[in-house]
Amino acid sequence: MRLGRSLVGNPVFGGADGRRLGEVKDIYLDDDLRSVVGIYLGREGLLRPTPLFVDSGDIVLFGIDALLAKRTFTVREGDEAPEPPGWLRLNDLRGRSVRTPGGTKIGRVEDVTLDEEARVTGVSLTNLSVKGPVADADAVARDAVVEVDDGDGVMTIDLAKAEQALLEVDPDLLFSEPATAVPETIEEPEAAEEPWTAGEAQAPEKPEDAEASEPVQWHARREEEEEDTAE
Repeated sequence: MRLGRSLVGNPVFGGADGRRLGEVKDIYLDDDLRSVVGIYLGREGLLRPTPLFVDSGDIVLFGIDALLAKRTFTVREGDEAPEPPGWLRLNDLRGRSVRTPGGTKIGRVEDVTLDEEARVTGVSLTNLSVKGPVADADAVARDAVVEVDDGDGVMTIDLAKAEQALLEVDPDLLFSEPATAVPETIEEPEAAEEPWTAGEAQAPEKPEDAEASEPVQWHARREEEEEDTAE
């Protein structure tokens, strides 16, 4: 998973010629908070600045460092679709109060979490006023959201459902990784004693007269054998 704000600041390139189309200033979410429906590139113009955006259907890759569009001419202006109806800017969603249907304060929206296809998987929270699993996770799964806007600018969630389907989010990570078991430490076998080499140890010393005595004894035995043969 990744946080929605991790897309902000990333460049958008056209797939045909690699031309830079702009930079992500914000993202548009659908009114049901199910997916990213557009990429907001900011406003252009001095007298009447118009919003520029790219429809998410024209994005073929939501990369970690950049976004890639199908073709070069995919940027749309406000005259073509001014602030698309039903679309919600992430910047406008952040800070929204979160409560239960009964009115219990939970906290405020910090961000949304997305999968690799830019679908909303949950909501990251801040300023939590409750304790328990949701407070420990700092997030709730999308399925726990009852209403994105109850009419008063408040998001309502089913707290019991949120506690059953926890969504853990690490704001420092673009993507979360499944936990992996730490391999047990394998003790390396003790190294076998290596054969003696010069400079590492001294070989057993021979008697001082060993080199001289061995040949003498050999010659003496040979002379005795020759005398027996002669007899």
